Amino acid sequence: MNILMVCYPTYGGSGVVATELGLYLSKKEGYTVHFVTYKQPVRLEMLSDNLHFHEVSVHNYPLFQYQPYELAISSKLLEVVKEHDIDLIHVHYAIPHAYAAYMTKQMLLEEGICVPLVTSLHGTDVTLVGKSPIYKAAVTFSIKHSDAVTAVSESLKLDTIRIFGIDPTHIQVIPNFIQFSKIDSKIAASQRKYLAQDCEKIFTHISNFRAVKRIEDVILVFNECLKKQPAKLIMVGDGPLIPMAKEKVAELGITDHVVFLGSSREIHKILSYSDIFLLPSSYESFGLSALEAMSCGVPVISSDTGGIPEVNTDGFSGFTSPVGAIKEMAENALFILKDSKTQQAFKDQAYQKALSFDADKIIPMYETLYKKTIASLKSTCAE
Repeated sequence: MNILMVCYPTYGGSGVVATELGLYLSKKEGYTVHFVTYKQPVRLEMLSDNLHFHEVSVHNYPLFQYQPYELAISSKLLEVVKEHDIDLIHVHYAIPHAYAAYMTKQMLLEEGICVPLVTSLHGTDVTLVGKSPIYKAAVTFSIKHSDAVTAVSESLKLDTIRIFGIDPTHIQVIPNFIQFSKIDSKIAASQRKYLAQDCEKIFTHISNFRAVKRIEDVILVFNECLKKQPAKLIMVGDGPLIPMAKEKVAELGITDHVVFLGSSREIHKILSYSDIFLLPSSYESFGLSALEAMSCGVPVISSDTGGIPEVNTDGFSGFTSPVGAIKEMAENALFILKDSKTQQAFKDQAYQKALSFDADKIIPMYETLYKKTIASLKSTCAE
């Protein structure tokens, strides 16, 4: 099966999931995966005979204030489908990928080529950008005219139905996943000393530092815990709220207890040293960073919004609280850390819950969907 994968080539959740899915499939017998995007995805380091990258080039014309990226994607998709005999197009994040792929599909039909389109919804393409009056009509059209649609959580599926009026039977929930085979279980514990002293617990937060992540809440929860427990807060990622976060840390007088690492490719190493993961977001369609933490045996203190409760089970893999419940989140974190027996129990339970999202269990759901969609479209096209 030749799969054409379209995504954003960034550290965002949709790009990470798309890249990991493509990498996984390319290593299975019978699959070839072609990525189409404007630069090589960050996790797509080693290309092979079964894994290819095609760059979308956008030329700057003085006539255009905004360059027509959607047209460039459509043209590149058309080229790759015809040149490499593609069996299925799978786009991640509806805007603008689903719309561009639909146009490609129509152009191909003019030449008698029938290729199915699968659209995966990841979150803000539905809940934020997608429902904007500027884009809503086009996003609705693109979702309805995809041959199959997936959502990363039941919560996101319900949001999509509510916002766009999509037929519930048209959306299948396929959650995000973790490739446990990639996790290095032999990371040297001795390196932990570079982040914190032995008596200190390590709290970690990983995000793009935007308003939805409630960065100030991360700092306030940690500060409450710091009053009773020696600790360090490791802030991983980059984004517009970094300056605000540093100002808040300075204002609270805890600069010596907070480390800003910026973007990092050593996420699992950092998480392997962590004791608590903080995710107090105002909304998460899934909470991939929480799952990554749990896969390293790190209990999660989170809000209870969106798809987070589908990942972080309250009282088992960590705790969930109402958005903005600073004191409750801090109390829950301190409860987990109150003694080594309790902490180990939560660590084991977090890892156990994460195992239910193992790639070996989730990716076959995509494979089944691919085969079903291809068979269905072949029958339709034959008619």
